[in-house]
Amino acid sequence: MSHTLAVEKMNLLVLPSILLVISTAHAFQYAELAQYIDSHQEEYVEVLRNWVAIESDSSNILKRPDLHRMMEITAQKLRLMGGTVELVDIGVQELPGGQMIALPKVVTAQFGNDSNKHTVCVYGHVDVQPAKLEDGWATDPYNLTDINGNLYGRGASDNKAPVLAWIHAVEAYQALNMELPVNVKFLIEGMEETGSNGLDAMILAQRDTFFSDVDYIIISDCSWLGQRPALTYGTRGNCYFFAEVEGPKQDLHSGVYGGTVIEPMTDLIGILDTLITPSGKILIPGIREAVAPLSDEEWKLYQDIDFDMDNYKNKIGVSQLMYSNKVDLLAHMWRYPTVSIHGIEGAFSDPGTKTVIPAKVTAKFSIRQVPNMDPAVVKKQVSDYLHSVFAKRKSPNKLKVTMVIGAKPWLADTQHPLYEAGKAAAKTVFGMDPDLIREGGTIPIARTFQDVMEKSIIMLPIGGFDDGLHSQNEKISRYNYIEGTKLFIAYLNEVAQIKKTVM
Repeated sequence: MSHTLAVEKMNLLVLPSILLVISTAHAFQYAELAQYIDSHQEEYVEVLRNWVAIESDSSNILKRPDLHRMMEITAQKLRLMGGTVELVDIGVQELPGGQMIALPKVVTAQFGNDSNKHTVCVYGHVDVQPAKLEDGWATDPYNLTDINGNLYGRGASDNKAPVLAWIHAVEAYQALNMELPVNVKFLIEGMEETGSNGLDAMILAQRDTFFSDVDYIIISDCSWLGQRPALTYGTRGNCYFFAEVEGPKQDLHSGVYGGTVIEPMTDLIGILDTLITPSGKILIPGIREAVAPLSDEEWKLYQDIDFDMDNYKNKIGVSQLMYSNKVDLLAHMWRYPTVSIHGIEGAFSDPGTKTVIPAKVTAKFSIRQVPNMDPAVVKKQVSDYLHSVFAKRKSPNKLKVTMVIGAKPWLADTQHPLYEAGKAAAKTVFGMDPDLIREGGTIPIARTFQDVMEKSIIMLPIGGFDDGLHSQNEKISRYNYIEGTKLFIAYLNEVAQIKKTVM
């Protein structure tokens, strides 16, 4: 055998060993990071406890000082990690009475600026929904309480724990003197629960500065569907309407005037009853016709998802669901429009009795948007339909229909490398493939990122299916919080493997 052939043969024999060493080193690196997370979990729970203790309710202007403090604490934590941090002023909020109040500043942060690496931007929010012990909480909503491995508190899952998990993921790399595999930016706001006031304008203003080098957007403001980890690739939009019926110049006594006037409440209930059938069929012309058809591939995707209908039914406390099979239920939860009637303003709703004919009543209802619906078109369809139904009643009362929210749906390509990276990260941490799911709710910022910045987006949730977002006894499990931090660590590494394209 010639010397050259012998060397080549030896190289071929050595190559698998080299690959094995590289693979082992890579696995060891993850193991070391995961071990670091495990050994610091009590510290992570304590930080979450401190964050939950801040009543950062964005809907209550009396809590605005707490919200400002929450943004400052978030910025300070990122500063102490050595990030380039800014508190961005996004202006003021006009209140119903005309007075102005400062919006909470948006926190931006940057870790790493290596042009040879991908740059990801993690979006999150640290404001919360209102919560009071007397609303039915079993524990103080602003005192994080650990019961059987579940961490109960307002904002625990939505969205303080996921934001902290991302921060702790970056912190772990730093603590072990490991180079971040990608550049990481943070965009953390304090008005998500009330519509992200001022954020769209801020994103547009910084599109060519802070966001100019961002390759991918990561949002972790959603939940798993069942016991399996999940990657979210779509959300519904939302069109929210007020339908106001006005009659007499003031409220009337039903004993004195009942039977002599055409009552606004009767008119309003009458037109609301024409929006949807008991079986869930939307009656507004043009709504159902606009919906993108369900493909065979999508049907199979739903069929393969881990979803227990009985568990779902028991969790929400109903004896019967609208649909009896999994695919139909998931499809109507995620990719078909729905009408929901939320309440009637001006109607008597206090305990006890009051024999009143309300002079003016306003119904509040919404229609969840899906591809290929357009909120501007839906606005006209709803207004035209309700006015035509109202005209048939020949009522002297006046109807006014207003759309106050028009948020578009968002849908991503599940074949994008971001989702392949998500599958690989889930496999590393949880040892299983994640479900590919959609979200029935609305996260308007996803569509803003898509339309304004033209960036690829993934939603990477760590919240559990039973976390009770916006409800009493909101929680995140310690398991999801800690393992979710590991998921984010693994995901950053997987994103680094995506081939960088030259523009």
